Amino acid sequence: MRIERIELLRLQLPLVHFFETSFGREEERTFILVKLYAQGLCGYGEVVADKDPLYSYETTSTAWLMLKDYFIPFLFKYSLFHPQEFSKKIKIFKGHPMAKAGLELALWDLRAKEKELPLWKMYGGVRREIPSGVSIGIQDSVSQLKERIRSFLDEGYQRIKIKIKQKWDVFPCREVRKEFPEILLQVDANGAYSIKEKEQLKRLDGFDLLMLEQPFPPYDLWDHSQLQKEMQTSLCLDESATSAEAVRKAYEMGSGRIINIKVGRVGGIEEARKIHDFSEQKSIPVWCGGMLESGIGRAHNIHLATLSNFKYPHDLSASRRYYAEDLIEPPIKITSKGTIKVPGLPGIGVVPQEDRIRKATLQKETLRPGDYS
Repeated sequence: MRIERIELLRLQLPLVHFFETSFGREEERTFILVKLYAQGLCGYGEVVADKDPLYSYETTSTAWLMLKDYFIPFLFKYSLFHPQEFSKKIKIFKGHPMAKAGLELALWDLRAKEKELPLWKMYGGVRREIPSGVSIGIQDSVSQLKERIRSFLDEGYQRIKIKIKQKWDVFPCREVRKEFPEILLQVDANGAYSIKEKEQLKRLDGFDLLMLEQPFPPYDLWDHSQLQKEMQTSLCLDESATSAEAVRKAYEMGSGRIINIKVGRVGGIEEARKIHDFSEQKSIPVWCGGMLESGIGRAHNIHLATLSNFKYPHDLSASRRYYAEDLIEPPIKITSKGTIKVPGLPGIGVVPQEDRIRKATLQKETLRPGDYS
């Protein structure tokens, strides 16, 4: 298979409800879509970097530059059309995992469509439905938070995750637990704390949490290990779990008991599967996190989450959770059991809607092999 052209599109979609973390509040989502064309087929990948360097140093601008000036020319020059070969050889370039992942995902989608297989079969998945949880950002009041939790429970979500930060942690957790004593509840700090706030974080042990996600910044594996020794609640690593090697070190230090796998954060499916396999060998459960993806990126995540060691409900929600009009048909929906059925069509299993993509596009560029000769 020879790729005839690659399209880069910068898109913007309004969120149906603001999403606030310890980094700040988002009203809309800006991201890059990668489209690969070959033999009448199109493979789609989503770059989850945002417009601002808050969750990560990567942005839509840096990802666009790296894709256009480095990764795509490298792919064309060495005919890296198999996603596994691409993943191995693109490591010559340092960093920029989200940009790498977006291109690799498009290669996987294209490859699966060529073979007329859904991605979950290409990955060795074992599930046809996955459990769904919902992530709720920091709200303007506890009453608003409880109202949103109630509405998502009514929709059937199996697990509730709430974002926390300093001065928005113990009190909302206490109030939520009073209102909803039986739900699966976890919290996510996105690295908002330091070891100096250890005693404050230890107070969260009183709320029967499923896990406390990423209390400290990504580089603080040692401080995570010290906190885990003193907490009953399992720590989950998100931003710290950048690679299989990082997860190995975290395991050996005892920095946490659970791993959140995000394809964009780790640089693609191949690295995500290495993390999954290592974690399974060490009896570390994993689950799949989200980055406010459109239905295209979310469909990719759903297929990954069919692997055997994904043990907890994921941050993979219905299309209407984030966007009034998603980019795909059929939309992703939650069943009455709080699960998502894995799409069965070849590739990502859903059909991107080109009219909606065009409407959301802010910038577009087409790249061909001849452009770099």
